[in-house]
Amino acid sequence: MEPDYACRMQLQQLRYFVAVADTRHFTRAAQREHVAQPSLSQQIRALERELGAELFHRARGHISLTDAGQALLPMARRVLADTETARREVQEVAQLRRGRVRLGATPSLCASLVPDVLRAFHDRYPGVDLVVHEDGSQDLVRVLAAGELDLALVITPLAGQGPVLATEELLREELVVVSAPDEPAPVRRSRIRVPDLRDRPLAMFRRGYDLRELTVAACREAGFEPAFAVEGGEMDAVLGFVRAGLGLAVVPRMVADRSGLRVTRFAAPGLHRTISVAHRGDVSPTRAARELQGILTERLTATAR
Repeated sequence: MEPDYACRMQLQQLRYFVAVADTRHFTRAAQREHVAQPSLSQQIRALERELGAELFHRARGHISLTDAGQALLPMARRVLADTETARREVQEVAQLRRGRVRLGATPSLCASLVPDVLRAFHDRYPGVDLVVHEDGSQDLVRVLAAGELDLALVITPLAGQGPVLATEELLREELVVVSAPDEPAPVRRSRIRVPDLRDRPLAMFRRGYDLRELTVAACREAGFEPAFAVEGGEMDAVLGFVRAGLGLAVVPRMVADRSGLRVTRFAAPGLHRTISVAHRGDVSPTRAARELQGILTERLTATAR
């Protein structure tokens, strides 16, 4: 008999032994292990011959452990648990050599944070394929809940998140106002206030976009409805509208600093948004997804500093 085959048979015998010990019934143990009852009984007998002791008292209608069986049971459970742990560890190592990670992110994060994070991950794990899904937070939540993403970078809090998702806050990001570099500054002061946006034309994102909802809510809290010069775009389109002099826009600081546009910060307390990473709460992320989340945390912590 090949050594590895003998090892497999021994583990199989231990599984069958534990199944009988748990159920106190050979037929029910065979059903649990999806094996024919005679085959299970035969393997238990082989284990007993190898150990030189009976493991069960086989009274009619009653199965109980012998002293030898009582001594073997905790060791058998430990061996099986260690074997399962080893199997999972090997599989997780393999996941970092090949496999796939599916990341969802909002357009503003795809334009700022995500490229650097994906580059860092790819440098560490070049065999893992990266798939990016770009959408608004609410849409990402639906895709994530459907099991079509491993992780998603979203803006929290989420309306109607439900118990299926687990979220971890990563960064509280500053929002700023951008304007065309060749246009006059939006205010003479160094800082702008939300009321200063009254009657100022805004380049506005499409409906359902997180930044649109936040900007409109801030204006309404200040007592006015914002005026839109143009609306309906994603991040790149809105920055283009601003660059063309169509209006101002409220965008994340990370995006603004890369845009080449004039950046004006809000006066204290300012406007902010919270970036969180989310995954399904009822499914453990893969090893590769956990590694990507670790890199996200590293980069956002550095950004916050």
